Amino acid sequence: MAEQYTQVSEFDEKVIQISRVSKKTKGGSKMGFSVLMVVGDRKGKVGVGLGKAKDVMSAIQKGIKKAKKHLITVPIDGTTIPFRVLMKKGAGQVLLKPAPKGSGVIAGGPVRAVVEAAGIRDISSKILGTQNQASNVYTTFAALTQISQIVKLKNISLKSLAQVESEEVAKMTEEQKRLSGVSQTAVEKPAKRVVAKKKTGITKKKSTKK
Repeated sequence: MAEQYTQVSEFDEKVIQISRVSKKTKGGSKMGFSVLMVVGDRKGKVGVGLGKAKDVMSAIQKGIKKAKKHLITVPIDGTTIPFRVLMKKGAGQVLLKPAPKGSGVIAGGPVRAVVEAAGIRDISSKILGTQNQASNVYTTFAALTQISQIVKLKNISLKSLAQVESEEVAKMTEEQKRLSGVSQTAVEKPAKRVVAKKKTGITKKKSTKK
């Protein structure tokens, strides 16, 4: 994976992938380059952009410009994300999980590039789909976007969100226990009824013979 670190203004800029592309025209094929960029301020803002141009430097500048146009603000709980998220986008599938302080970034190259640019210092991740770098970058960005949208929709603080999540997990556990108890009694009751019907059927036959 091609990586390049530069710093302009308050944003860190990272080259993720450089690809050679060709475009067919009436006059023949025109060669060019596409560059996938990740930019972030390491304080919660991160963006992804793809730039295309005849030369690499122009493609990089276009990628940076597009990434800055699509910046999102990721809610960071201390040094990690507030809750786990599983995101599937095309062939890419990425799982992001919160990690205790001091754990570090446990992630592969494409995922690491995005979360570090956002300023997340502790996180655990797993790539479950394709190993394509560009696909995993976009999927990770989509996962962080989903976290941001959920927090905005709920309109609550990160502490409240964590409390709500723990309460929901507790309720689900209690509900599962209750349902398992109900299912056991439901299995036992029909067996008793079948036995009772057989007994009554036998007594009726005896009475008719008499």
